[in-house]
Amino acid sequence: MIILRKAHERGHARHGWLESYHTFSFADYYDPRHMGFRTLRVINEDRVQPGKGFGSHPHHDMELISYVLAGALEHQDSLCAGSVITPGEVQRMSAGTGVTHSEFNHSRSEPVHFLQIWILPERVGLPPSYEQRAFPAAEKRGNLRLIASRDGREGSVTIHQAVDLYTSVLAPGEAVTHRFTPGRSAWIQVAHGAITLNDTALSAGDGAAVSEETQLTVTAKDRAELLLFDLP
Repeated sequence: MIILRKAHERGHARHGWLESYHTFSFADYYDPRHMGFRTLRVINEDRVQPGKGFGSHPHHDMELISYVLAGALEHQDSLCAGSVITPGEVQRMSAGTGVTHSEFNHSRSEPVHFLQIWILPERVGLPPSYEQRAFPAAEKRGNLRLIASRDGREGSVTIHQAVDLYTSVLAPGEAVTHRFTPGRSAWIQVAHGAITLNDTALSAGDGAAVSEETQLTVTAKDRAELLLFDLP
C-alpha cells in the first residue's frame, strides 16, 4: 500500500528569512492526520536566506539529521561541535538528555536549501553526540546508498533507532529496487526531479508512506534525487 503526501498539501511557513514546508505537523502547523510515520517524526524542507538562520535553541530525546540539497549550512552546538555542511554530507546529532544548537546559512550571497529530519530514538536519556560524514556522488548514482543506520555499517552515520536511511541519484529512465524485511515499512521523499514508485508518480517535494509491500522499484522520469527511510 502506497499513500501519497503531495508537496502542495504540506504545511507552509514563511518568515522572511526562512521558507519551510512541513511534511508532518511542526511548530504552528498542526494536522492530526500527519503527525509522523512510524518512528519518523519530522521532514522539513527549508530554504534560508544568505547570512540568516536559526538562533541557539534546545532539543532533547530526538535523532536530528541535516541533508543539504544546495548551498552551505553552518552548525554550532553545546557539544563544542562546529561545522559547515554542504551537498553530499550528512550531519547527525543525537539530542539525548539535552543539547542546544544553532544553524545558519554559511553564505552571504546564496540561499541554503536543506532537509531537516527528526527520528524518534529507541530510548530516552541517551548521551548527546554529533557526527558528520561525506558521501561521494558516485556512490549514489544509480544506487541506493546507505547514509544512516543503527549500526553505522557501510560507513553510514549512526542513529539510535532501527532505521536505515538511503539516498539515490538517478538519471532519466534509471531504476533501483528495495526489498523489505517482513514487518518493515518505508517513507520515500523526493528531493529533486520526478519518479515513479512502483506505478505511483511522485515529483519534487512529494512523499509517500509505504506499508505491506515486499519490494519497491523507483524509476526516474527525469534526473531525480530521493531519500528512502526503511522503518520499523
